[in-house]
Amino acid sequence: MSGKPIKILGFGKYLPQEVLSADLELKYGLPLGWSEKYSGVQSRHHITFESIGYMGAQAIENALEKCQMKLEDIDLLISASAGFDYPLPSQSSIIKSELKDGMSVNIPALDVDSSCLSFVSAFEIASSLLDGKKYKNIIIVSSEIASTGLNPSNWETLTLFGDGAVAAILQFDPDSDAAYIKGNMRTYSEGVYDSTFKGGGMKLFFKDNPYDPELHSFAMNGRRLLRLAKNKLPEFIDDFFKDLPISMEEADAIIPHQASKLGVSILSSLYRVKENQVLGNLSTYGNCIAASIPLVFHDAVESGAIKRGDTCFIIGTAAGFSIGGLLLRF
Repeated sequence: MSGKPIKILGFGKYLPQEVLSADLELKYGLPLGWSEKYSGVQSRHHITFESIGYMGAQAIENALEKCQMKLEDIDLLISASAGFDYPLPSQSSIIKSELKDGMSVNIPALDVDSSCLSFVSAFEIASSLLDGKKYKNIIIVSSEIASTGLNPSNWETLTLFGDGAVAAILQFDPDSDAAYIKGNMRTYSEGVYDSTFKGGGMKLFFKDNPYDPELHSFAMNGRRLLRLAKNKLPEFIDDFFKDLPISMEEADAIIPHQASKLGVSILSSLYRVKENQVLGNLSTYGNCIAASIPLVFHDAVESGAIKRGDTCFIIGTAAGFSIGGLLLRF
């Protein structure tokens, strides 16, 4: 398979304090074991002092150090997240300002937000921009804080979500076998309001809508989202691979968004995937929104589960309701 010579040079990550499900259940009065049984999460990470900007900057510094690069080697910084520290300025500019050399190196910074698919969308945008001339190296960072926007009375979301940040450095490298092969995304608007965080925007502005846990917390219609995913994923995946010389089942690694316990199991129930082919970290990270997919990728590379030359299929869903996929040769 041919593709554009885009190489992931390396990753970096930052995780705040670990929170065990047993401690969360004790704090909020949930039955012991409820989280693992229904959400599939044994532990996750929640912030204590961190901001989205702080975590994103730490992940970038980690990636630059691993790749033995400096910020001045980067041509563009993309913040690929659903969350933000402030409505203004842009989250990417905040993350950049918190970097060690952020005040002296004036590279451009922009935001990409397609909810849980933000990293996937940013990867496709970066791959189209990378040309070895104007754009040689682009860094994508997904930094997410879910814990502050959860309603304690909604056990499903309370136990499911975690916080964290991960950064990836992409490079145009015609001498490498690595490649961006294909990307695609579709939005099925019948599910647009099945995942919501309504309070705080211009339609329900904070001045006119005082804090209310129902209005200012994340909410989702899990059953309807699961039905949508089961209905739409097969046609999306079949269409994605119809003009490619391989099928999804022939990819070396499949990295799905860590949406939920049932959401992660969809691929295994619909397709004949091999043991250990579908990678995940839901049990130890929870759903980290846009950071979920790159965190799985990061850890798989670190552990050796993904090696140079491996074909990787990334697939996920997002609020809206969208499905997105990427096929890469790492």
